[in-house]
Amino acid sequence: MSKHAVTVARSAVPATLALVPDETSAEVVDATRRTRLASERTYLAWWRTALAAFAVSLGVGKVVPSLAGGSSVGYKLVGIGYALLGIAFIAYGMRRQQLQEAALLEGRFAPFTRSAALAFAAAGIVLGVATVVVVIG
Repeated sequence: MSKHAVTVARSAVPATLALVPDETSAEVVDATRRTRLASERTYLAWWRTALAAFAVSLGVGKVVPSLAGGSSVGYKLVGIGYALLGIAFIAYGMRRQQLQEAALLEGRFAPFTRSAALAFAAAGIVLGVATVVVVIG
């Protein structure tokens, strides 16, 4: 609908009914606040995921070898892999938080990139296969 058509349509309606509330400053501030809080929760989720990877790293690299006996080299290598994955989660989570905040200040959104998704998927697949190999072997 053109701007002129809207003006004509509104002029045909009584003034009390034609008032359409504009988005208020308070609504914009509230939406921005909610978006920032959601971004903060996402950042903390990256941390929780990293802490879980660190816990798996300790379990696979230290606890399991001491219980299983035998060679622990494979377990230690897989444990190091999980620790590196945890470090990557923290680093990427921090970077993503910064990108999201900059995007929010500019009124846009910073999506989760395909390259990051592929990198984390590849790391998970490699560590999963390595865990299976170590457990079977």
